[in-house]
Amino acid sequence: MANPQRIAVIGAGSWGTALVKLLTSTQEKVGWWVRKPSTIEHIGKYGHNPDYISAAQFEVDRLAMESDIHAVVKQADVLVLAVPSAFLKGALDQLDPTELKGKMVFSAVKGIVPETNQIVGEYLFQHWGVAESDFGVICGPCHAEEVAMERLSYLTIACLDVAKATTMGEALSGRFLKTTLSDDIYGTEYAAILKNVIAVCAGISVGLGYGDNFRAVLVSRAIQEVERFVAAVHPIDRDINEPAYLGDLLVTAYSTFSRNREFGTMVGKGYSVKAAQMEMNMVAEGYYAVKCVHEINQKLKVDMPIVESTYRMLYERMAPGVEMRLLSERLA
Repeated sequence: MANPQRIAVIGAGSWGTALVKLLTSTQEKVGWWVRKPSTIEHIGKYGHNPDYISAAQFEVDRLAMESDIHAVVKQADVLVLAVPSAFLKGALDQLDPTELKGKMVFSAVKGIVPETNQIVGEYLFQHWGVAESDFGVICGPCHAEEVAMERLSYLTIACLDVAKATTMGEALSGRFLKTTLSDDIYGTEYAAILKNVIAVCAGISVGLGYGDNFRAVLVSRAIQEVERFVAAVHPIDRDINEPAYLGDLLVTAYSTFSRNREFGTMVGKGYSVKAAQMEMNMVAEGYYAVKCVHEINQKLKVDMPIVESTYRMLYERMAPGVEMRLLSERLA
């Protein structure tokens, strides 16, 4: 990954938009796969994404936007995947595996590929022939909205190859964004998924009228749950209190920018899952993730009362008021 290399972002949602904003401050040209030609036209004319975090202004001459994913991938050396996990397989299925050969791929996806119940890294290794050394994870704690507002933020870059992680970290770093490095490509991915599930549960508690005191206990128990799970799937020496784990959980469970927390709050207030999804008009990754984690854990048998309670509320239609009361007894 010696410079200069062309970096391209796949996806134009809120997180993809935020990452492009960061990259254009350090890169001469950033490739960007934007699915809708009308969005490309609008960005080119007005300098912002009309659909997501429109406060993020771009230097348009630094963007190489295409609605043809083949063209974007061909011109890039490094790909950053920023498509919601529920749509990632559909996006990548447009490509041939040979098109990813020799590319460095970073995942900024915070969810499990539902068709295979795999984190993005495992999916790319097994179905696309991407080598572990050519894969990395971009994770929080970080909200796209705060990046757009240029508030001081932090990202963790996980990769087995320190040099590649360092190069990506430098590409994203700027006056309001700092990066730290990790070699835990499995634990950081799973933690990013689990924190969305926890945030949904935290939101449900808010919608039901539970207060800060309860949520503090919920989150402190949740990080223990995350630690047990990541230790089961990938047992290495890690500090669960690092920002990529605990920090990401905290910001997602507490921030008003968290779409997973917002989704959960609506469910707690009595919205059906479908009604909450329609009103948000954004993807709450935690909804899809909790089903995948539940299924993965059928084999692992990790003690995960918060995840299982959230699964029952979202997929087995257990009454949130009753389920949260039962969960509160488990958390004592």
